[in-house]
Amino acid sequence: MSVWLLFPLAVVSSALLTGGLRRYALSRSLIDVPNSRSSHSVPTPRGGGVSIVLVFLLFVPIFGVIGDLEWPAIWSVLGTGLGVAALGFLDDHGHIAARWRLLGHFLCAVWALYWLGGLPPIEFWGGVIDLQWFGVIVSAFYLVWLLNLYNFMDGIDGLASVEAICTCVGVCIIYWLTGFAGLIGPPLLLAMAVSGFLVWNFPPARIFMGDAGSGFLGAVMGVFSLYAAWKSPVFLWVWLVLLGVFVVDATFTLFSRLLQGHRVYEAHRSHAYQHAARKAGNHLSVTGIVAAINILWLFPIAICIAVFGLNGLLGVVIAYLPLVVLAYKYGAGKIDG
Repeated sequence: MSVWLLFPLAVVSSALLTGGLRRYALSRSLIDVPNSRSSHSVPTPRGGGVSIVLVFLLFVPIFGVIGDLEWPAIWSVLGTGLGVAALGFLDDHGHIAARWRLLGHFLCAVWALYWLGGLPPIEFWGGVIDLQWFGVIVSAFYLVWLLNLYNFMDGIDGLASVEAICTCVGVCIIYWLTGFAGLIGPPLLLAMAVSGFLVWNFPPARIFMGDAGSGFLGAVMGVFSLYAAWKSPVFLWVWLVLLGVFVVDATFTLFSRLLQGHRVYEAHRSHAYQHAARKAGNHLSVTGIVAAINILWLFPIAICIAVFGLNGLLGVVIAYLPLVVLAYKYGAGKIDG
């Protein structure tokens, strides 16, 4: 069987499995009921992101068998992804205290870094910096923040799915343009698994992703970014640019809430994208605008970094500045009323 058949198979498998999970959630009353912190108005089943987890983890070892992906990277993504998804699944079905979730997330990050070898050397102003042991600490916080911010940003229909698809497809194109086609398989597989889920999650959503799916996406893409950076340091900047909408909104909101004295671990609906969705009166327009930002703004900058030699840090600054302005304009971190 050609490896390329995996990708349409992943879409179909994910879509069918999500439909089954929707029926399971309805039978077990795993429903998100709207409240003062919600961005939706209709009770909706949750936990559909498990389909993404199962399809991806089932298929990704095939890339190791055919030699397209090194086994340490596979063990890294399998252990980290499964651990984060399990914590999210348990939290979806009940509640895990924030401190224990955070401890679990750091343990998953340590597992990933053990197999990856820590933080790769960073390309910085024409040179390369190796942070050594300090880089391990930095990369652990990077992975934990990325998986949590992805959870925070999964608050309106289709947004987390569209972000993952745009980011993964974008980086696959860049890998191809720069002669690293061997890196394409895993992120493309993830994009296809998410596409199958999006069939059910497209606005208006018939099922939500849940913590199992959103945390898994953030963790796996974080691992992908570090693995790719070991192949070429420039790819870390590329991933940071492509994930810019989520990184900026979540980070701006976090610091805004900290400055206002709010408890940052409490649920809220003060992200810029949530304010924008309420102003627009629907989720589809905001999700569409985020897709447009990814395709028309962030993707070209990422190409400039990887293909045309734009300094990575400068590229991130250029990419993020308008996003910071948008976050400020839409009141990221401010509570309604």
